[in-house]
Amino acid sequence: MPLPHAPATPVGADATAAPAPRHWLRAGWLMTASGWSANQYSSLLGAYRAHLGLTAATTTALFAVYVVGLIPGLLVGGPLADRHGRRRVALTALAVSALATCLLMAGPAAPAVLWPGRFLTGVGAGTLLTAGSVWIKELSTPPYGTAPSPGAAARRSGLFLSAGFATGGLAAALIAQWAPHPMVLAYVPHLVLAAAAALSARRAPETVPARTPDAAAPETTAPAHRTPFRRLVVPVAPWVFAAPSIAFAVLPGLVDTALHGWQTVYAGVITAVTPGAGLLVAPLARRLSARHRLGTAVTGLLVTAAGLVTGALAVAHAQPAVALCAAALLGAGYGLCVAYGLTEVAALAPPHHLARLTARFWAVCYLGFCTPYAVTLLGGAFAPPAILLGIAAAALLTLAAVLRLGARSSA
Repeated sequence: MPLPHAPATPVGADATAAPAPRHWLRAGWLMTASGWSANQYSSLLGAYRAHLGLTAATTTALFAVYVVGLIPGLLVGGPLADRHGRRRVALTALAVSALATCLLMAGPAAPAVLWPGRFLTGVGAGTLLTAGSVWIKELSTPPYGTAPSPGAAARRSGLFLSAGFATGGLAAALIAQWAPHPMVLAYVPHLVLAAAAALSARRAPETVPARTPDAAAPETTAPAHRTPFRRLVVPVAPWVFAAPSIAFAVLPGLVDTALHGWQTVYAGVITAVTPGAGLLVAPLARRLSARHRLGTAVTGLLVTAAGLVTGALAVAHAQPAVALCAAALLGAGYGLCVAYGLTEVAALAPPHHLARLTARFWAVCYLGFCTPYAVTLLGGAFAPPAILLGIAAAALLTLAAVLRLGARSSA
């Protein structure tokens, strides 16, 4: 009996079969929409201060409120995706994300709605990250796809997410710089993308089989993946978004004083350069992963530390060009760390735990989004370059811990 979605090849037919349908591409646009929704606000921080008179502390707090909604979205999204299916949960999360964007569009008329808008952006993105990334991974492997390995399939969701990060912030910044009603029109592209992503994803098959009473029974033993996940993935995960969030929300405001009216465009360029660098290091991540289990994590943390040191130099001398170099390094660190985490989760989790473990990974990742707010709080006591150097030292300490724990796990 032929596998579903893969037509049987007649006996004696030519060995060259028709290519398998790329269902993972249809679901991939959901991740791009998720990344776009998260980053469209990031490049508008300066515009909110200029147009609505919001303080730096308020805009940074709004940046962090996203995480407050995202963590429960991640933690609930995994079990919901296992229970009700990937497609149903992912499309519902996409609808929540679109609603959040509509609230942000109402912000100029009623600034108070920015808070629930950012919160619901996190809820939608968190749920979508969990259901969508697992769905793409499953659609990439038999019987739905032909990815060469589970790790390669898992990394695809990270690439779609990075594409959304890179394009969402830049598009919002360009619209905010030159279009009328910038705080409204900057969000329109996300609504268009969300509608297109929904239409595309509806054509992708569901990958969760119907539940049986045995499948619904609770576990009585601790899964074997918990210890390696806690030792090897959790320490690296916060750096996935700590690095780009510093590039998005910290560096532009510290180096753009000489740009004279181009601050919003500069912020948009940084929000494109950072995840763009994460996309470019994908081939390197594959090679490092093939050579050594921890190779991608080690390199990612080293590059992140280098980006933070470069950022400290840029801030100390108010050099926007140097800050762009720092953003590229921080983006490369993000790309390597997220590739490592998704590859490890795909290797560690059995199929019935994949959504839950993926949710936990993303939840720890997004703790890094609180880093800009921590930098703002520390700014009253320390100079910004010193804070960035301190964060670089923390990245190197994490690297040392991962190497030690990795050696213990392989012993």
